[in-house]
Amino acid sequence: MKIHHLIAVTLLLLNCVFLSACSNSKAIYFSETSDQKEAEFLATAQDLEPVIQPNDLLSISVSSLNPEASELFNISGSTVVRNASATNTISPVTGFLVDQDGYIQFPFLGKIKAAGLTKKEFQEGIRKEIVQRKLLVEPIVDIRYLNYKVSVLGEVARPSVLTIPNEKVTMLEALGMAGDLTLYANRENVLLIREEGGKKKLARIDLTSNELFTSPYYYLKSNDILYVEPNETKIQNVSATRQWLPIVLSTLSLLVISIDRLTR
Repeated sequence: MKIHHLIAVTLLLLNCVFLSACSNSKAIYFSETSDQKEAEFLATAQDLEPVIQPNDLLSISVSSLNPEASELFNISGSTVVRNASATNTISPVTGFLVDQDGYIQFPFLGKIKAAGLTKKEFQEGIRKEIVQRKLLVEPIVDIRYLNYKVSVLGEVARPSVLTIPNEKVTMLEALGMAGDLTLYANRENVLLIREEGGKKKLARIDLTSNELFTSPYYYLKSNDILYVEPNETKIQNVSATRQWLPIVLSTLSLLVISIDRLTR
């Protein structure tokens, strides 16, 4: 009975070491609104239209009153690349890849500058070129991003690169697509990494604050990276594990030896 009691005490101590900090985890979003039945926030007035950058993959389709003539713009000049989706599957995608100098090769129009323009500006530029060269009458140009993606890393259930088909996603939607934050996530200091004008821009986001809804980073842009840091509970648990693990292993070894000797 004494050996059984010793084993039970050891297991109880193990539970205390590894699980004691869980009750201190802060797992509440928007804690400022917890006592409010209703709340209203003014949406950010930022321009959500992304700017085309080198290595963007674009789908460009042209239509007009003459379908046969329009089809000539849609069957050549494209590039096939492999693209990762939100489900971590990789599939070939056909589109126009913006090169390192910011250009694409478009049928009949040749080399066209794309980087630095919004999708709307680029659509209008292609349309004007087609009209000026009298290639089509009243053409309609449609452009979509094929690699509009954001990365979510750190303390989330499923760290992944997410492909966004509708070209618009909020920070909360991206976190939801990654399986939500874990109990060990630091919700008060989420890091956003954004590239603009060839420079990396870092921002810290507090998910427990109402200011998130009016933040210029509430809506993510293509190629944004969200990194969710571990909270102090996770760090302390890892430190405690490293400290107690040799002691626990030694204790279990002694128990095994003692039981083996007593059962002989």
